[in-house]
Amino acid sequence: MLDELKPGELAKIVVVEGGYGLRQKLSLRGISEGDFVRVISSHGPVTVEVSRNTVSIGRGMARKIRVMRV
Repeated sequence: MLDELKPGELAKIVVVEGGYGLRQKLSLRGISEGDFVRVISSHGPVTVEVSRNTVSIGRGMARKIRVMRV
């Protein structure tokens, strides 16, 4: 899960385990399945870099994003 990664780790989003609302919120932030993300901070909200943008999401959302370390 995305919330388990440490700062500096790179991962690929495999699946978002949530409904339409969660997928839409993440999509509006530029996060979708197949994207590569690098964790910047995991203390408090999870802050990631995706497609050259920095995005912060809550830990609850991050727990629903299954990733594969690269």
